[in-house]
Amino acid sequence: MSPATETAKKVLTDRINRIEVSATMAITAEALKMKASGIDMADFGAGEPHFATPRHIKDAAINAIEKNYTRYTAVAGIPEVRKAIVERHTADFGSQYAPEECVFTVGGKHALFDAIQVLVDHGDEVILPVPFWVSFKDIIQYAGGVPVYVEAQETENFRITAQMIEAAITPKTKAIILNSPSNPSGAVVSPGDLEAIVRLAHSKGIYILLDECYVYLNYTGACVSGGSFTDCKEHVVVLGSLSKTYAMTGWRAGYALAPKQIIAAMSKLQSQSTSNAATPVQHASIAAVSGDQGCVAEMKADYLKLRDRILAGLRAIPGVTCTTPEGAFYVYPNISAYFGKGGIKSASDLASKLLTEAHTVVVPGEAFGTKEHIRFSYAVSADVIDKGIERMTKYLSQLA
Repeated sequence: MSPATETAKKVLTDRINRIEVSATMAITAEALKMKASGIDMADFGAGEPHFATPRHIKDAAINAIEKNYTRYTAVAGIPEVRKAIVERHTADFGSQYAPEECVFTVGGKHALFDAIQVLVDHGDEVILPVPFWVSFKDIIQYAGGVPVYVEAQETENFRITAQMIEAAITPKTKAIILNSPSNPSGAVVSPGDLEAIVRLAHSKGIYILLDECYVYLNYTGACVSGGSFTDCKEHVVVLGSLSKTYAMTGWRAGYALAPKQIIAAMSKLQSQSTSNAATPVQHASIAAVSGDQGCVAEMKADYLKLRDRILAGLRAIPGVTCTTPEGAFYVYPNISAYFGKGGIKSASDLASKLLTEAHTVVVPGEAFGTKEHIRFSYAVSADVIDKGIERMTKYLSQLA
């Protein structure tokens, strides 16, 4: 270890040294540098809709600013936005939350961070399916918790079952994280397994943290929330985001639905960190969840076409295999057939080479807990998909 690293470790807290920089953000930053230098990139890195925020949502924010709705609000959000969120969730999933059981947060990641901080203590175990979204592991470790990994099988389309979760439970288990549809694999927990996992957690006094960031981008025809099982809500925390559903990533609009005690604790933590989310964003979010939902259906239909397009392109590359995502907007191909060729030893090596030599941006699987995969976000135009597949095909053909 270098003297500079030793000095940094002495200066910085143990908790900050337990986490790493988000891999997707690091890749995005590097891609932006290359774009700024004039390089044409095929960017599949960050998970961000390519659509513009719908007009009625933008108009609501503009109207809020014109009406001078620009002051502080209650930490947990104005009553109107909390009411709109619980009404949307009730209408779509049959849940039974009151506005007092909702907190509006600065994005879905903020809701997740606060929930883990108020529920997970040092030494507590948190069951985490693999592959996992990059931030789950680090946020658990920042709280002092211990991730307990449950390996999903690629041959089973990365599906998680109740039996797999039950086998990982120990006396130290405090919480289970489920992200369905999944980032990065697009896997969906079946309605039967979701109910079984929620009921299992409830029966054992374990909290189930449901990351529903992509819940409306479910292509199976069975769109279910863990919040639907109202007799188990004592141990259920729903973590939601408007970012992907309404193309509002930069707005930073998220929420949590949970028992009052947990919401109160999250609000207390939020009061000492960000305070309220931006006031115009809260008003825009009311328009998003209360307005016409046709925009959601339109975007979902387009994602399906893009998914099929990128799957066809990837599967045409010799040696590349890929499961069929059942939700979200990611594909997670297995590229291990190219290990040992052209100096490629890992997914990180290949992602780096694709970035610098093929000008194609992907995220290596190590960030998500696997070593044989790379992640593509197909929330891009069809032209970008075609360009990226062409570049990747050409680069890999030189390694064969």
